[in-house]
Amino acid sequence: MKLLRKSLLLVLLSLVILLGACSEKSAERDNPDDPGLTIGELRAMPITDLTALEMARIMGHGVNLGNTMEACDSSERIPMRETSVYETMWGNPVTTRASIDGMKAAGFSTLRVPVAWTNAMNFAVNNELDYENWDFTIDPRYLDRIEEIIGYAIDAGMIVIVNNHWDHGWWSMFGHPEQEIRDLAMEIYTTMWTQIAERYNHFDGRLVLESANEELGNRLNDRTPFTMIDGVMTPGTLTEDECYEMTTKINQTFIDTVRATGGNNAERFLLVKGYNTDVIRTMDDRYVMPVDPANKLILGVHYYTPWGYCGDQAGVTAWGTTAEVEEMNNLLGMLSKFTEQGYGILLGEWGVLDNVGDDRYSFFTNFLALSDKYGYATTLWDTGGLYCRTAYQIKARRDDDPAIDKIAALFKSLCVETRADMTITEIIAYAETVLAANLTRAADRPMFEYTADEAYAWIMFNSSSWDMEYSVGDIYRPERIAAGIVPTDAEITGAGTYTVALDFTGTENGHAAGIAFSALAIMNGETLWPGYIIEFTEVLINGEPAVITGEPYTTNDNPTTTRVNLYNEWVSSIDTEAGRTVSGHFDDATASPLISYISAPIETLVITFDFYER
Repeated sequence: MKLLRKSLLLVLLSLVILLGACSEKSAERDNPDDPGLTIGELRAMPITDLTALEMARIMGHGVNLGNTMEACDSSERIPMRETSVYETMWGNPVTTRASIDGMKAAGFSTLRVPVAWTNAMNFAVNNELDYENWDFTIDPRYLDRIEEIIGYAIDAGMIVIVNNHWDHGWWSMFGHPEQEIRDLAMEIYTTMWTQIAERYNHFDGRLVLESANEELGNRLNDRTPFTMIDGVMTPGTLTEDECYEMTTKINQTFIDTVRATGGNNAERFLLVKGYNTDVIRTMDDRYVMPVDPANKLILGVHYYTPWGYCGDQAGVTAWGTTAEVEEMNNLLGMLSKFTEQGYGILLGEWGVLDNVGDDRYSFFTNFLALSDKYGYATTLWDTGGLYCRTAYQIKARRDDDPAIDKIAALFKSLCVETRADMTITEIIAYAETVLAANLTRAADRPMFEYTADEAYAWIMFNSSSWDMEYSVGDIYRPERIAAGIVPTDAEITGAGTYTVALDFTGTENGHAAGIAFSALAIMNGETLWPGYIIEFTEVLINGEPAVITGEPYTTNDNPTTTRVNLYNEWVSSIDTEAGRTVSGHFDDATASPLISYISAPIETLVITFDFYER
């Protein structure tokens, strides 16, 4: 009996100690997101115990498996083929365990896997859609292959994100003029995510599911083969307000669908997408975060600003002025609105896709430091141009990149293992040191400066090949220019006649290959001369009078800059409240008066215009 009592006392004492320890642990988690925690301590916790902010910290800096499982043939849509056909369709090799292990060794902590699920749905052949007989069942072979890739990454110690990407553009069904097709889109979406969630429910919290890619927003109105009416691809009819509402509805449906499958999906971190994945558009009050009973939400946006420098056919080759660094600092800083509400942030795509050299390295260091400062996770967009999937390392795509070794070292220095012993406070302090150094460096870069009382007119321009740009955006930045372009800009002092021009004869090809986008703009025109009109008196292309289609109209895209679109395919309707025309009506108003030149070689573009009060 004494021995039994002694044993009971030991058991009770053990329980008291255990309960005390549990109480202590519970008290610690009453104060989550502790900046004094190290990354190693966060990683040691069960993922289900983490907040969304803490999850973003341990996701760290990752990479996309781009142009791989989301590859699809939109011109000849043939579903249900062997998975390797799609996986290699856009030029990448079949993904191997060694390639994913190499990503982890290179310093990437998270793998984002974009997926085109309709490759594996038997719904159409050669763009002949059969809505009535569309089989929404995902081919098990496709599910198997994605599971295999998820397994590679988890085995390598990575966190994995799986989404539904552009995927042949079927998202345009959400904006279809016919409600029946919109309802079908939601049925497809729900059925798709039910299958995905159920199939991968056995993976623990290291798998994150993502609601969409860049389609939640204006692209719900895209013209695609999914919006055919009487044989014609027809744009969607959602208003912008309705696009915001539909974005919220889709994100909410995603959460409800995944959570309803139970198991690990009841507590799994879920990633919802911002409007157009654009920072400014997502900051709009019309963007509403959905409701999640598990409180495990991460918000995803993308960052390729300025596109002319970051894009895959770069129109400008330099980055790093004070204005450009501050632009990045301000835009990414805005997203703290969501972290302050407890949401994690993933910058799911970002990068400099074509340019190389020290400016790209500066862009990378500033971007990653900002992400560390605010606690955002990142996944670099890469399709094999930076990380080589056969050499299993970060490698120069071209032999002329002197900064590639610094970039490789940067990712290794920022990986979660390297920083396991660093507290969040220490990570933030180091990030702020990097940001301050980048601003100091930027101060030495030449930059045109002007005040709010000065106004300048210029021609924004993107060539149709996207390899030439001049100062695109509603802020006048003449240093944002492709090599060889000679601009003629004009200081505006009030009503009068002015001339602006672009000369492309000094560029590598001696001309611009047509127009992808162009507008004549006056910086500070709206604030200094509100309501004024721009009227063209002469437009010369290659020295000859240009063919003007329709009537150009004066408008503004922000409260500061007056503009006239020369070719802007993204304007689907004329804003008659913001617009002004010479004729006084909008019967012939167009955002693309130079539509005849979208494919024409342009050596010179000269515009003379009157600027006056209506």
